[in-house]
Amino acid sequence: MPPSSRTPSKKDFESLSDFRYQMRRFERFSERAAQSEGLTPQQYLVLLHIKGQPGREWATVGDIAERLQVQPHAAVTLVTRCEALSLVERRPSDVDRRQVQVHLLPEGQRLLERLAALHRAELRSLKGVFKVPQIDLPEQP
Repeated sequence: MPPSSRTPSKKDFESLSDFRYQMRRFERFSERAAQSEGLTPQQYLVLLHIKGQPGREWATVGDIAERLQVQPHAAVTLVTRCEALSLVERRPSDVDRRQVQVHLLPEGQRLLERLAALHRAELRSLKGVFKVPQIDLPEQP
């Protein structure tokens, strides 16, 4: 166990527990919202992370794998399933033909917009409830 100047208090554990509970409640909401649109939660996240790529309208499989914290082969499987639903398509890069870009198709964009509206409403309802714990843990040397 690393040396620390302070042992976490009961209140610290309560704060962490509440934070994880609120995160899980939001995740569960998100899972149900995706399922109500005929998607798995992971398929929704593929669409979200494609649209959410900074500075561009596409993502690589590597980008998606990183955002989902999965192995690249798992991201390939998810992209393939989204492709089969006509939500995304793969395109070779104009700059580097070895790179494959994953783009949203119109149906993927429509689904994502509907789900984003639901998520925004849910996040607004959590304002003041979802709090990041302020736990002062000692810095590691």
